[in-house]
Amino acid sequence: MSRTPVLRAAVVGTGHRAQLFTRGLAERPGHLVAALCDPSPARMAFHNRLLTETGAPAATLWEPDCFTDLLAEEDIDEVVVTTVDAEHDRYIVPALRAGCRVVTEKPMTVDAERCARILDTVRETGNRLTVAFNYRFNPVHEKVRALLAEGAIGEVLSVHFEWLLDVRHGADYFRRWHREKRHSGGLMVHKSSHHFDLVNWWLADEPREAFGYGRLGFYGREAGERHGLRRDYDRAHGADRAADDPFALDLAANDTLRALYLDAERDDGYLRDRNVFDGPITIEDDMSVLVRYARGATMTYHLTAYSPWEGYRVMFNGSAGRLELEVEESRWQPPLTRVTSAAGAVHGDTAAEHAGGARLTLRPLWRPPVDVPLAVAHEAHGGGDPRMLDALFGSVGPTRAPDTAAAAHPTATERDGALALAVGLAANRSFETGRPVRTGELLPGIR
Repeated sequence: MSRTPVLRAAVVGTGHRAQLFTRGLAERPGHLVAALCDPSPARMAFHNRLLTETGAPAATLWEPDCFTDLLAEEDIDEVVVTTVDAEHDRYIVPALRAGCRVVTEKPMTVDAERCARILDTVRETGNRLTVAFNYRFNPVHEKVRALLAEGAIGEVLSVHFEWLLDVRHGADYFRRWHREKRHSGGLMVHKSSHHFDLVNWWLADEPREAFGYGRLGFYGREAGERHGLRRDYDRAHGADRAADDPFALDLAANDTLRALYLDAERDDGYLRDRNVFDGPITIEDDMSVLVRYARGATMTYHLTAYSPWEGYRVMFNGSAGRLELEVEESRWQPPLTRVTSAAGAVHGDTAAEHAGGARLTLRPLWRPPVDVPLAVAHEAHGGGDPRMLDALFGSVGPTRAPDTAAAAHPTATERDGALALAVGLAANRSFETGRPVRTGELLPGIR
């Protein structure tokens, strides 16, 4: 009997999000996590414990500066990139040139220059890149796409999309490296790329122009003092003023957060629990954008990062009716500072304690509205994470091969990654200039 060949994988960047891929690869037949790459030996040791807990062998440990040697010496077939966003291209490009299959966390990268470098490498090598847009795999989002594709509301003429991050989730972007735009591209790139990719995918269309306004109005020193929310400490760990601050994160109270970040500070000095009302913060927390698409549809989009509740509303207006989606991921957040998730998750991996419901309503012209049945999951990013892993690497059981699974699901390519990035970059440029920005001016390689 023939045996399934084993693909040797490298996971680059071993923070919280990488747990999904380390475990996911270890649990799937035909894959072996052969190498881990990160500046921190402590974080890599944590991921090796994840591997051995599943019965897989420990991986070898590599420093980032030795990544090209890692690819050759470890005979790597596939690479998963889960580093700081601005570092993605540093690993994507050499991995593509080495002939590896590459999967990167969203966003694909953070600026036009890095994006062009990635797209040029894809063209030069003929190798493809997959961007891990897990929201595509949420069954609710797949239902929306199916209804639009079958013409349930005719031609889509406009979209209104509002996404709200509650103060538990939203604040977390202002504690960690995401708070500096040079690392994350800001929330328009790091967070909203999820949403822009969804709309591109839902409409089967491409963005052409964006205009918007963005500001830091809730977090940061100035706003914190103006609203009476600021307390005087740099980081929460060891700070008396942070002990009962609902905006502080207690790393020592969660085993995973302690192992991944507090114990790793001696390796790279990274602080995971900064004061959200102190600097430096160079990203916005309230953003409003207008986008025009190639076939003429427009989208109004708003992201709020300090809401009492978390969720989103999306409305599609068409020539034959209207489709409305509302999802409540948390109805409210109590002022608790302790993270109870075993994965160290502040949001997404587990359902919120006060999760609400979801409703999808089809409103055709001249007929009564129809409530579309939904099966809603709030854990694992709406059920998208396990379905995405199945599509990328095959199912946990031996019944399905990786290539078959990937072909059957809506995985995102490097072009999809660039199109989602284009909206965020155009919005960021518009924030600075006060003018509409054409996506083709920033990323001519996607036209």
